Amino acid sequence: MAGIKKYPQRQCIGCGELKNKKDMIRILKTPEGEFVLDATGRKNGRGAYLCPSKDCLAKAIRSRGLDRSFRMAIPKEVYETLEKEMDQLG
Repeated sequence: MAGIKKYPQRQCIGCGELKNKKDMIRILKTPEGEFVLDATGRKNGRGAYLCPSKDCLAKAIRSRGLDRSFRMAIPKEVYETLEKEMDQLG
């Protein structure tokens, strides 16, 4: 019996849906305390996952999903930067 390949699943901090890790965007808090989008998914630091849609980003901002994921208050500038970076992604 041929096995079906399993892909790692991650939960979106905006909509809460479980999806393949490859299909999501990783928001990373570096050891230096910066917040960046990690396109490769391999950079060092604590990560949270988000669907690649502006709706999910808006939901994450409203529900304070990032604050919960990183267990700290996220500055407003970080959300603005994430919105700009998401615009560049497509």
